[in-house]
Amino acid sequence: MNRLQYSIAQGARVAWYWGQYWTASRLAPRLLGHEDPPVPRPKGRLPDRDDLLGAMRALFQADWKNIEAGVYTLPPGQMADGWRAVDGARRFFVDLPEALRRRREHGHSEVLAELDGEVEKLPRYFLQNFHYQSGGYVTDESARLYDHQVEVLFTGTAGPMRRQALVPVREYVRERGRRRLDFLDVAAGTGGFLETVKASFPAFRLTGLDLSEAYLAEARRRLGRRAKLVPAPAEAMPLEDASQDVITSVFLFHELPPKVRKAAAGEIARILRPGGRFVLVDTIQTGDMPAFDGLLETFPRRFHEPYYASYVAEDLPALFGAAGLTHAHDSLAFLSKVSVFEKPA
Repeated sequence: MNRLQYSIAQGARVAWYWGQYWTASRLAPRLLGHEDPPVPRPKGRLPDRDDLLGAMRALFQADWKNIEAGVYTLPPGQMADGWRAVDGARRFFVDLPEALRRRREHGHSEVLAELDGEVEKLPRYFLQNFHYQSGGYVTDESARLYDHQVEVLFTGTAGPMRRQALVPVREYVRERGRRRLDFLDVAAGTGGFLETVKASFPAFRLTGLDLSEAYLAEARRRLGRRAKLVPAPAEAMPLEDASQDVITSVFLFHELPPKVRKAAAGEIARILRPGGRFVLVDTIQTGDMPAFDGLLETFPRRFHEPYYASYVAEDLPALFGAAGLTHAHDSLAFLSKVSVFEKPA
C-alpha cells in the first residue's frame, strides 16, 4: 500500500461513516416526532469545522507515518470492510428508532430488566444501555453491531485512534529487544484491536479480557485460537501476579465508576511484570484540547455515559500512581488520548 491508496481508502471510510452519522441526525426529529430538547450551552468552547478537520487530518497523517515506518500493520479487512460494512449499515438504521426512543425516554436500564435472573453474574454498573444502544453490552446483536456503531460515532476514525496504542508498544519491544512477550488487552470487546496487535506483533502471546460473553464470542469468531479470551471484570481479573509484559485498555475507563476505576488500576499494576508497560487509550480530558472542552460537556448529555464527566476530570497520573505505576508520557490522537505508564523494575 502506498500513501495515495491509504488516502483514498481512508477518505472513503470517512465519507461512508460520516454519511450515516449525518443521515441519522437528520432522521432523528422525524423518528422522535419532535426536535431534541435544546442542550444547555456548555461552559467550554465547542470545536468548529476547522478544529475538527485539522485534528482528524493530524490523526491520519500520524497513522500513515506509522504504517509506512513499520510501527504497525493493518490486518486484512481494516481498510475496506465490503459487505460487512453494508450489513452493519443496515443493522444500524434498523436499530436507530429504538436507540432514539431510549434517548427520548432516558431509557438506559432496559438491559437490567431483560437479563432478569442473569443479573447476579454481572456488576450493576455494567448492566446499562450505554449510548442508548440496544442490548447494552450483553446481547449477540449488540456484539454484531457495536464496531459499526463506534465507527459511525467517530466518523471512521475509531480504528486509527486505537492503533496509536501500538506506538508505545513498538517502542517497548525495541527497547527490550524481545519479540515474544505476554500481552493483555483489558475490555477486548469483539477482538478488533487484538486482531491488529496480532498482525503487527505475531510473536506475542495474546490474552483478551472482557465482561461480555456475547462480545467474546464475536472475538472468538474473529481470532480463532490466536488469543486466549477470558470472561471477567477489569476490577477482578483471574490472572496471575506479574504475568504480563504489556497491557492495553482502549475506551474502557470512561465507562467505569470512580471506585471501580481505582480497583481496575490496582489490578493492572498487580498483573504487570516489573519493568512492564501499560498503555491506556481513552477520550481526551478537559484541558487537553481547549477547543474541544465544550464537546466533552455535551457528549454525555446526548449519549448515556454516566461516568464520563468524572473521567474527563480524573487525574490519571495520580490514579495509576497510587497503584504503583509511573506516568511516562501522553499523546493526543483526534478525540482520544494515549497515556503510557510503567511498573518500576
